[in-house]
Amino acid sequence: MQSKTVSTEILAQYGPKLVTTLPGPNARRIVEDDDRLISPSYTRSYPMVAKRGRGIRVEDVDGNEFLDFAAGIAVNSTGHCHPEVVKAIQNQAAELIHISGTDFYYEALVSLADRLSSIAPMPGPHRFYYGNSGAEAIECALKIARYHTGRQNIIAFFGAFHGRTMGALSLTASKPQQRRRFAPLVPGVTHVRYPYAYRGCSGGPQEEEAFALGCARYIEEKLFKTTLPPEEVAAIFVEPIQGEGGYVVAPTIFMQELRRICDKYGILLVVDEVQSGAGRTGKWWAVEHAGVEPDIVCIAKGIASGMPLGICMTRAEIMDWKPGSHASTFGGNPLCIAAAHATLDVLEREGMANAKHRGEQALSRLRDWPAEHSIVGEVRGRGLMIGIEIVKDQKSREVAPALRDRIVDLAFERGLLILGCGETSIRLAPPLILNEHEMTIALDILEASIEQTEQEHASASSLASASV
Repeated sequence: MQSKTVSTEILAQYGPKLVTTLPGPNARRIVEDDDRLISPSYTRSYPMVAKRGRGIRVEDVDGNEFLDFAAGIAVNSTGHCHPEVVKAIQNQAAELIHISGTDFYYEALVSLADRLSSIAPMPGPHRFYYGNSGAEAIECALKIARYHTGRQNIIAFFGAFHGRTMGALSLTASKPQQRRRFAPLVPGVTHVRYPYAYRGCSGGPQEEEAFALGCARYIEEKLFKTTLPPEEVAAIFVEPIQGEGGYVVAPTIFMQELRRICDKYGILLVVDEVQSGAGRTGKWWAVEHAGVEPDIVCIAKGIASGMPLGICMTRAEIMDWKPGSHASTFGGNPLCIAAAHATLDVLEREGMANAKHRGEQALSRLRDWPAEHSIVGEVRGRGLMIGIEIVKDQKSREVAPALRDRIVDLAFERGLLILGCGETSIRLAPPLILNEHEMTIALDILEASIEQTEQEHASASSLASASV
């Protein structure tokens, strides 16, 4: 494609390179084999079959090169195969691959914990539990909250995604299919409304703030006075920016009110930073934007650049359980710890600041899109965690998942990898190391895909009106 904003030379250097129709012959063959052999529970958006990745680029099995604005669902924070991360993994693999921190000691567990403690969003001392994924970090937080408080009930939010293992799934309230036919789930979880202002009120900033405050105060003013004794609530689990829920940013006043409620009733505030943490929003943790100090932080995804690592970080006095209460054979694997150290090096040196600057670059352009494109309802986000809400029309704000999916497909056909989130939104979550040209080219591709979808939608609407 041609670009309105960059030269042919820059596009040739930094843009996607498509050499076959999509999917290519090798991709088609592998997709057919995948359909025959792999669990149908996976949700593939389009037939991209990856072979190798470098930086922000992914090459498929037919030699096509894509710009990756999904980053393995916000996992590849330092890009694909960052040389420092690769070297750290290779060096560690030659020394010690596995010993199990459940039963033996090794220094890397302590060194990473010390490092994370220094950037924690709440004052220390801290303690750390290592698992293999975000869901495992959530499971740990759920268990430790009940163990420490001696209370059984948990509050979570509609739109939340905390994972698919049974405890994490019980907190998840994102899509019905994620929970369908798995009941009974873990009891004691109550879901309340998240401050999704675009779907909750139609006023200006003052009304949105009041709406957010009302969502938090509902817990104290309604739940605690009717069905849920506050002295039996162990924790409130919240995403500072909902991920699967639509990249919805929690207003500062909402997070502050949750902290007040937790302090008043002796409830633990657990923040799920699995997708929003590790520098993605321009700060180490998204909760820092609100100036709120949590009791427990759940970490995964971008912390180890693609190696499986989930971490539960707590105030030290909270993690007071006895040996044998909880453990993981592979949690804190030496290779994953080495990758995390290298990842933190890159993010500390350049990635986190770049996320802030590239996010500002993107939002300065994207903020105009609701005025320029009738099917763009709202743009929101922090750093390189940006959501674009797609609607059938801006007046009704009617959800448009089919239009959203069409945009995602067209972007793929043009060489840009993006994913949907929520019922009707697009997420932008590229590696934190992308440059200005790559951001510009990706936004050009996305805007062209939106324009085509908008035209198709207008034509289909005109035909429908004419046939009535």
